[in-house]
Amino acid sequence: MITEPGKITDRITFLGRFESCLYLVDGGTECVLMGGGLAYTVPDVLKQLEEMGTEVKKIKKLFILHAHYDHCGVIPYFKRIWPWAEVIASERAKKVFSDQNISHVLADLNRKATAGVGLTEQAEKDGFEFTQITVDKVIKGGDIIPCGDLTLEVIDAPGHSSCSIAIYIPQEKALFTSDSAGICFDGHMHPTANSNYDHYQQTLLKLSKYNVDVVLPEHFGVAAGEEGRSYILRAIEAAKRERAMLEESYKRTRDIAKSTEEITDILVRETPAPFIPREVRATVVSQMLKFLASKL
Repeated sequence: MITEPGKITDRITFLGRFESCLYLVDGGTECVLMGGGLAYTVPDVLKQLEEMGTEVKKIKKLFILHAHYDHCGVIPYFKRIWPWAEVIASERAKKVFSDQNISHVLADLNRKATAGVGLTEQAEKDGFEFTQITVDKVIKGGDIIPCGDLTLEVIDAPGHSSCSIAIYIPQEKALFTSDSAGICFDGHMHPTANSNYDHYQQTLLKLSKYNVDVVLPEHFGVAAGEEGRSYILRAIEAAKRERAMLEESYKRTRDIAKSTEEITDILVRETPAPFIPREVRATVVSQMLKFLASKL
């Protein structure tokens, strides 16, 4: 696992922070920014691009791989300073961003995250607070997006969210999964089947068919080499284990609230992830249990 921002391959650079990862993909004649991160990573990304000597005029596209608050936070600022760059997302994500009520929630969550790292004053001064996003181009599974001499293959990847997509670059054997294939923290694989466990497991099986050397999630760094080649298979096994645990608990308690408390306690104890507050994990567990309970 590569946990520090920097070069991943000759064409891909890890930007942002350990807990909120973005990627610059260099296609030669043009570049794209993959992932939208948290708003407070804007100063980090700007500094990293400057240190790399990046010609920002070459950044032609800003990809949002799903519409959760921690995966779109930098986009309003970068669209404002790079007006030539297209904002690209799925049709479902576009609908999410067009809802002003949801945008207010996304802004509030980014504001709280920014306060949590002590950057509120800088955000106000430099203007990187979250504002509403307009999607310029909609993409879907099967689309091929050129980036200079690279090709970006779009994969529908629902399960974590209904708006999730993944991107595969065959020339780099690189798979950008955002949260669609789980996240790995401190050696622990965390399934992320937030919205639909069936779709999540189907997405993992789909992603396992790709020839991959590097997996690039948007939290906790990059899986490269053997870690990258085994990432999706480990995610598949982790999803099976977690689903069995969730189903066993609900069959025994027949109570969403009781099972939520029980499973959250286990996850917090056995698979620690300090970036994810306990209340957030409990909310996700409850969502998963509601879905699975409807099928039991």
